[in-house]
Amino acid sequence: MNAETSNTVDLPAVRRLEAVGFRAWPAASVQYDGSWQVRLTAGHPSLRLNCVVPLDPGDFRDAAIRLEKARKRFEAYGRPLIVRETPLAPPPLIAMLDGEGWQRFESVSVLSADLATIELPDTMDHLPSHDIGYFVDASLKVEEADLIRKPALAEILSAIKPPSGLFVIEDPGKGAIASVLCVQDNDLAGVMMLAVAQSERRRGLGIEILSSALRWARMRGARSAWLQVVTTNEAALALYGKLGFAEVYRYHYWSRDGQS
Repeated sequence: MNAETSNTVDLPAVRRLEAVGFRAWPAASVQYDGSWQVRLTAGHPSLRLNCVVPLDPGDFRDAAIRLEKARKRFEAYGRPLIVRETPLAPPPLIAMLDGEGWQRFESVSVLSADLATIELPDTMDHLPSHDIGYFVDASLKVEEADLIRKPALAEILSAIKPPSGLFVIEDPGKGAIASVLCVQDNDLAGVMMLAVAQSERRRGLGIEILSSALRWARMRGARSAWLQVVTTNEAALALYGKLGFAEVYRYHYWSRDGQS
């Protein structure tokens, strides 16, 4: 039974993880409509950077009017309106979306782990870089992503305020083959953008680079780690489960046509 269906979701924990998540992955434009956060980023397709996030279960006032206002803002950015449903979303809003034919099209599990209980190597196999340009190039190569994202990704990483560690594993003949971003926000460490090159998987590189990132964060005073993973990514969920990560809550994306 997951945290969502067990009806035991810890709302203060959700609020805190949402807050550190916003700081770890900052949108270019953030506006508030009541307690709804409207996030938009013209140059990057990340759903977390382009969505409306209601943050108070009781804030349902004039929902239809506010959604239409948000839709026009998204339209100006050339994007469809996306609503991100966390346990903080007003239930009447979600019922309204469902009743009007909106569809959930992606679900994400937010996991956390106690860094004191994770077995990590005594030494760091990989040291963090602070060279954003180098990390962006490495990350795009590992993920085989479109190079057109480079300026926007560099802007996002440059906007992260908490201390960040940029980790890359390189092969002498192949270049970058694994990468991960770790954002240390006081006692919480956020793991972002973990990727292993398609040709290098099932070699333990994911655990290797993640262990270095977590050890770096623990040495800096982080006590817990968190990350987000799409619920259909069984390989990633198995990897994180081995390290002791457990689900805190889930969130879901909604759109009118069931896609981003």
